[in-house]
Amino acid sequence: MQAKKRFIILLWLIVLFILVMCFLKTSRKPDSLLHLTYSIDDVENLPSFMDDWQQNLEVGRPPAAKTYEARQQIPYHTSHRKTNKLCRMETCFDSSRCENDFRVFVYPLSELESSGLMTSTRSVLYQKTLDIIVESRYYTDEYTKACVFVIAIDTLDRDPLSPDYLRNIPVKMQRLRHWNGGRNHVIFNLYSGSWPDYNEDDLGFHTGDAILAKASMSVTNMRPGFDISFPLFHKKHPERGGEPGFVRSNTYPITKNYKLAFKGKRYVLGIGSETRNSIFHLHNGKDIIVVTTCKHGKNWKDAQDERCDVDNTLYEKYDYGSLLKNSTFCLVPRGRRLGSYRFLEALQAGCIPVLLSNNWALPFDEVIDWNKAVIWADERLLFQVPEVIHSISETKLFALRQQTQILWEQYFNTIEKIVFTTFEIIKERLPKFQSRDGIVWNTSPGALVSQNSYTEYLNFNLPFNYHLLGKQPSPNFTVVIFSQHNSLNSPLYRLVRNIAASKYLTQIIINSCAENNGKSGYQNIAGVQILISSGNSCRRFEPLPFIKTEAVLSLDDDVVLTTDEIDFAFHVWQSFPDRIVGFPARSHYWDNSKDSWLYTSKWTNEYSIILTGAAFYHQYYNTLYTKWLSPLLIKTVEQSHNCEDILMNFLVSHVTRRPPIKVSQRKHYKEQANNGMPKSPWNDPDHFMQRQTCLNTFVMLFGYMPLLQSSVRFDPILFKDPVSNFRKKYKQIELVSN
Repeated sequence: MQAKKRFIILLWLIVLFILVMCFLKTSRKPDSLLHLTYSIDDVENLPSFMDDWQQNLEVGRPPAAKTYEARQQIPYHTSHRKTNKLCRMETCFDSSRCENDFRVFVYPLSELESSGLMTSTRSVLYQKTLDIIVESRYYTDEYTKACVFVIAIDTLDRDPLSPDYLRNIPVKMQRLRHWNGGRNHVIFNLYSGSWPDYNEDDLGFHTGDAILAKASMSVTNMRPGFDISFPLFHKKHPERGGEPGFVRSNTYPITKNYKLAFKGKRYVLGIGSETRNSIFHLHNGKDIIVVTTCKHGKNWKDAQDERCDVDNTLYEKYDYGSLLKNSTFCLVPRGRRLGSYRFLEALQAGCIPVLLSNNWALPFDEVIDWNKAVIWADERLLFQVPEVIHSISETKLFALRQQTQILWEQYFNTIEKIVFTTFEIIKERLPKFQSRDGIVWNTSPGALVSQNSYTEYLNFNLPFNYHLLGKQPSPNFTVVIFSQHNSLNSPLYRLVRNIAASKYLTQIIINSCAENNGKSGYQNIAGVQILISSGNSCRRFEPLPFIKTEAVLSLDDDVVLTTDEIDFAFHVWQSFPDRIVGFPARSHYWDNSKDSWLYTSKWTNEYSIILTGAAFYHQYYNTLYTKWLSPLLIKTVEQSHNCEDILMNFLVSHVTRRPPIKVSQRKHYKEQANNGMPKSPWNDPDHFMQRQTCLNTFVMLFGYMPLLQSSVRFDPILFKDPVSNFRKKYKQIELVSN
């Protein structure tokens, strides 16, 4: 009976508790629900589920590796999310500023210092970047003419733990005179975020409508067609010149000592540790070498695990440089951030990168087809990597390795090329400028030396893309005679007669430097209609609108050449349209005692320069010379009234990485100074010394010596062979005396 009473009491207590809870719930004030409601603005700012989980369908790129736990930890609404994520070129860039030309304005240091904005110094790396821009063809010191603005405030390193971190940037940004919310500005950044999450959006200031040229950028956070994925490079990366790739043409064997290699840091904990902690499973000590070390950072011993001692011992057995050069593939796992220095190091070494960095937007992937140079792997499918690399054919390996060298040398081996590539990508997005084909971007010599304005307005091919298009150079040439004389002399008459006898001639133009009141017109010389062009400020390589052929024969007015020599040189040029092909040769060499480059006109077994006083070259090089070269190079020539032929040789060798070509055995090609003719400047010692000074100045501005030596001379078949002259095509060449 007592048990029954206790059961009834307990039942009533439960019912009473339920009623009380229901009463409390229904009696709660409506105002208390306000904290659960969202405004329309809040809903629009909620994190997008699709942005984070959407699979990237681009061929060759794996989907982003995301976990639910990682997604929960992303601080979407923290203060560092200060970029306008909706920006596109149409909405956040004023293209009307670029109607006249693509110019870049760098905020002058004097303005920043007077405004109190420059209270701390810039890093060496950012100063190099600014110097490159200021000395480039893009630069303008007038903000009204600028299409793009670059701030002089160092934004490269935004890790607060770094010694290069610049504080109080938000205040400095808002006081920039032309900031305008960041519109038409480009912000360069290599490092963002800090321990422990290294958030890529954490720059510590409002970027607003500015274009981000940023390293380690993810596909999901990159604004398509607006931001630019930037390569991560060392502080000692060369400013200009740069080192060539390690691979030489036709390097065999295609498969090297090691199939796959990696030597680097292992993160025991923190972001990036999942991948770096797992890759040791790939190591077999034979054809796959994967070694890591825990020895990095000040407190590495505090975080070491039981595997660290073994890893550190194995790590010391292998040399990193040797692994790069002797491995077919190089593993490139993500670090704390998505990007890694190892990526560019592998490219230079010709070690095909195998990427383990899901969701990484590769550098300049808007224009570069990375599927031709790298292998994508998935961090979640690590053990498939050996099977993937062993399945690639030798033909594919060879093509991948060649492409690593092309991309390294055309876009990544100097800071200058990296910055210029960034500007060219922005330039191609603008309505006024024509975009270049993907073939141009992904083949040598690349898009930086392929001016779209040339092919846009002239129906000509570039000198280095005939083989890509399956075409041949045009069958005719134009002669441009550079004259500094007021009167037409006898040598010029003889030269015109010999030129006119060529069946490949289209037109003769005399580029007159003499006082002619700037008038141009036709004259009859030696029975031939000649176009006299004046008012070009004595510029030999001016892109004259009268030139209607791809081939240009550049001549001085006192040159002595026969018709056969001219025709033969033209035939040789048609086989090598990307090079300078001509008669007078010169050379250069390094003098250890003087610690400088020297210029020589002595007859030796090698040459590196063909004087443009008697040479064929492609008309396109006139465009590059006047519109592509640094203004400092052009200024050097104009101040010296000399050296333009040396600079043209520098330009062509820099673009092609090949030497010029000498034809014929003729060594003296100038009319001797007599009969009242003016004395040649070649006999002036000061003229010669000036050319040596130019040579070293050009090397300094290019950042390296582009001239290449050659010991090859082209002569006609049957040249000086003991056969009948009737069987020889170029009979007059043998009659020429040295």
